[in-house]
This record gives sequence, C-alpha cells and structure tokens, in this order.
Amino acid sequence: MKYLFLLFPAFAPFWAFSQDKNLVVIGKVDSIHSNILGENRNILVHVPDGGDGLYSKKRYPVVYVLDGESHFNSVTGMIQQLSAVNGNSVVPQMIIVGIRNTQRKRDMTPTRIVDDLPFMDSAYSRNTGGGNAFLSFIEKELIPHIDSLYPTAPYKMLIGHSFGGLVVMNALNTRPKLFNSYICIDPSMWYDHMNFLKTTKTAFSAQQYVGVSLYLGIANTMSETMRFATVSADTSVASKHIRSIISLDKHIKATPQNGLRYKSKFYSDDTHSSAPFITEYDGLRFIFDAFQMKLTEPDLESNSPKLADKIVKHYANVSKQMGYKVLPPEEMVNSMGYEAMQRRHLVTAGSLFKLNTINYPTSWNVFDSYGDYLSAQNDKAGAIAQFEKSLTMEENEDTRKKLDDLRSKN
Repeated sequence: MKYLFLLFPAFAPFWAFSQDKNLVVIGKVDSIHSNILGENRNILVHVPDGGDGLYSKKRYPVVYVLDGESHFNSVTGMIQQLSAVNGNSVVPQMIIVGIRNTQRKRDMTPTRIVDDLPFMDSAYSRNTGGGNAFLSFIEKELIPHIDSLYPTAPYKMLIGHSFGGLVVMNALNTRPKLFNSYICIDPSMWYDHMNFLKTTKTAFSAQQYVGVSLYLGIANTMSETMRFATVSADTSVASKHIRSIISLDKHIKATPQNGLRYKSKFYSDDTHSSAPFITEYDGLRFIFDAFQMKLTEPDLESNSPKLADKIVKHYANVSKQMGYKVLPPEEMVNSMGYEAMQRRHLVTAGSLFKLNTINYPTSWNVFDSYGDYLSAQNDKAGAIAQFEKSLTMEENEDTRKKLDDLRSKN
C-alpha cells in the first residue's frame, strides 16, 4: 500500500464522510458562552485529519474567519486544496474557525455612531460600536476555548470582509500581536465619517508590527466612468468606500518603518461581493510564500543525504517565518523515501526514513517504514528491531506479518 504514494501523493481528503454515508461533513458546530458579550456564540470548526493525523499527533495553525456563515465553507475548501497540492503543500494544514454572527453591526463596528452615509439612519446606526468588546471575546474567551479543545499550534490568522475588515483593522490598532497574520478584504474604512481611518493611520505610524503580515484586497466599487488611478481626487459619496481604502493602502506603504510585512492588490474585475475568494487565495499565497518546497530534478536524482538535508533546511526557514518549530510532514517524507527506494537511491531513502524517526518518535509508521528499508538492504536484525519497535506503539497486521516472515527465515 505504501507504494501507492508514488502515484498518488499523500494528502488529507477534502471532506470527511460521516457515519451516514449520504452526508459529507467538513467540520462541526461548537458553542461557547461569552460573559463579555452576555450570550451564547456558535462557531464552525474544521480540523484536518480529524485532529489525530494519519499516524502521529499533529498541531495546526488556526484561521479565524469572520462572517463564518458566509465564508467558512470556501476558506476550508481552499486551504484543504492548497495544503495538499501534489503532496508538496503551498500552505500548511490549518484549523479553520468560522465565527457566526448574532449582532453584526454591534460586533464589527469599532465606534458608536449616530449616522454616517445617507442610507444609515438612526435606526440603522443603533447598537453600533461593540467592536472592542467583540475583540475581547475573541482574545479572552474564544481563542482559549479553541486552544483547550483542539490541537492548535502557536500561530493565528484573522480574515475579515467589509465590516469584518473593520475588525481586522481594529485588531491591528488595539491588539497588533494578537494574530500573526491578517487578510483584510475590501474593508469599510469610510465608517464613522472616516474617523476610524484616521485612528488606523495613527496606529500604523506609532506602533511596531515586526513579525506580523497583512494582505489587503481592494474590490472595484467604482462607477464605470471612474479610474483607479484618479478616483482619489473624486469627492462624491459613491466613491467614498474605495477612496477610504486607497488612502489606507497609501499610508501603510508610506510607513515601512513599522516593520509590517504588507501587500495589497486592486481587483479590477471583482465587486465587493466577489472579492473575498480571490483575496483569500492571494493572501494565503503571500503570507505563506516560503512554505512550498521547490524540488529540482537533481534533488530527486542524487543518491545522497542531500535531499534530507534540503528538507531540514527548508523547514527551518518555514519555522522562522511561522515563529515556531514546523516539522516536515511525516507522510511527505515517507512517500519520498519509498520513491527513492524504487529508484534504487538507497542512501537517499535511508536518510529520509531516518529523518522521520527523529522527527516522529511516537509514530508506529516511521519505524515500520524504516524496517522496510533495512529489510530491502538485507539487514535482517535491523529490520526486526524496527518492526518490533513499531509494534510496541501500535499493533498492525502488516507489520506483524513482516516481522514473522523475517523471523522464520534462516
């Protein structure tokens, strides 16, 4: 079965099937009572591999997605795809937490207003300005809840669209290190007569964001007669939304001394409603631009420890960017080891299997695989020792049969 990795690289399935074979499940509904907000909150949670990994326990970065009822499915599918490309991921596997709304205006607006744009009368503006309490809920209640129940790694991302983009910016203003990275999608920076925009600019000028990444997506909300290069000079209400975002973008780019790792893009073919998906994709690729390992033909053809050494060096760089130790995926290294064996690159294979035993000392699978390698090398004693070690961790029918076969040989 392991040689199937050669043709079909190991990756987590898009969706997990429930016990009812007619249902496809991508996550679960969890709930938490918030003392800060005075209410129960439902959240949507996706955990890769069911949280256990295929062979060894894993911990995953966490993506917190605002407007969870709208964006949870798409973000989950996208990250599942990008973390499973040909067995060589372009982003890490991640836990996705979708935060459902109860009172969206209250939670996502940073300040209390009486009115703003013409369509916002006093009834619309009522119950605004709860954004700081909402962030306190996320920081002091939701994140500890997720960390206590799920296999989380010490890396967090926040994604927000429109009013959710205000939450992203408010977090950067008031809690800049709460998240490691942020994706902000066409934020409503016009809010509160652009007073929040002024507050945000002041924060970006005064604070340090070393180790923090931000990707900003700007949708095309202009009329057909307007152009991106000149819309900043317009004074009409119709362009207030995009003008406020452009103003923010220019200010951030003009303050690189704050240490923020930043990128933005104007999506000329996307509206406010269609921008989230493409912005999330580009944002993930930007934030994790060092994650994908580039392998060359010489890397795969060399019969030496060089491939294992390259993997170690690559994931050391990934760890530096992520801020915690990230190990090469067990399944990926295992697959490469069997492929090297098939090519008769036995030095390469041995170094890869050995690397896995060092990184995953509690996985029965890595010692079973190392036993396969030693058996192919006619190292009967070594193979028996590895199979025995594997079986002390977990009883496996195939491993037991291989061990019995070796013991029965003269």
